[in-house]
Amino acid sequence: MNILITGAKGQLGTELMRQGPGKGFSAFPVDLPEVDITSPDPVRAAIWDAGASLVINCAAYTQVDMAESQDMLAYKVNSLGPAILAHVCSEAKIPLIHISTDFVFDGGKRTPYLETDPISPMSVYGKSKAVGEAVVERILNRHIILRTAWLYALQGQNFIRTILKLGAERDAVRVVSDQLGCPTCAADLAEALLTLSEAIRTHGEIAWGTYHYCGKGVISWHEFAQAILDIAKAYIPLKTTQVYPIPTDQYPTPARRPAYSALDCEKIQNQFGIYPKPWRDSLEKTLHQMLATP
Repeated sequence: MNILITGAKGQLGTELMRQGPGKGFSAFPVDLPEVDITSPDPVRAAIWDAGASLVINCAAYTQVDMAESQDMLAYKVNSLGPAILAHVCSEAKIPLIHISTDFVFDGGKRTPYLETDPISPMSVYGKSKAVGEAVVERILNRHIILRTAWLYALQGQNFIRTILKLGAERDAVRVVSDQLGCPTCAADLAEALLTLSEAIRTHGEIAWGTYHYCGKGVISWHEFAQAILDIAKAYIPLKTTQVYPIPTDQYPTPARRPAYSALDCEKIQNQFGIYPKPWRDSLEKTLHQMLATP
């Protein structure tokens, strides 16, 4: 099965390219500047050239705070791009797996969000991703929208690398403690996506629709930062001796973030046998790979 992976240079796309061949898939990477998902003709050509039977869209504008001032670009990539991908997949009669986000929720709930819960995004980023979901649903019947949260990976700029940098430079670090969610390792998410791809390859028609996948366990950014430094100190010298919890109002940002954005993953478990992995286990594995290898 040939899979076209858009946004292939990003954290998730890189993991899909790494894992795909081992699962028996031929993965074809596309990204800027060669293929812009907001331009139909390059997308058509990429699908044709790859002989793709499936598209996994990892491309997105993910600069949450910058999106507040670059709203046109955010909507172009996160809303128009998925619409074009859905149209071209419809023409080619192939399915699309589209990655979305916990930021489509407003954080007012205090139990993990279900796929059926109403969305109410608070930021330009979240709103643009919500429109992207809606256009995919409207245009293409054979689709999976997979929402995830707090993504990190071995490569790329992410929360782990930020905390490690701060930990090496500062005596103390201050991290928001009243925003709760589920850290997700890109390697785990890629594995889940390839399991979905295998179901499509095997059965052709599956239970299309919206699903959630994230790490198992609900924690704060402060707890996540503390865990990163606790694990990392076994591998590298760190200057930080204290991680202080602070409320969101002491760390103002241009974009509002949900105070609670944990995702319920029972639907994907029941339908596809895909079980989230404990967040700390995945973090320990990632940090070992990142720091133990020269």
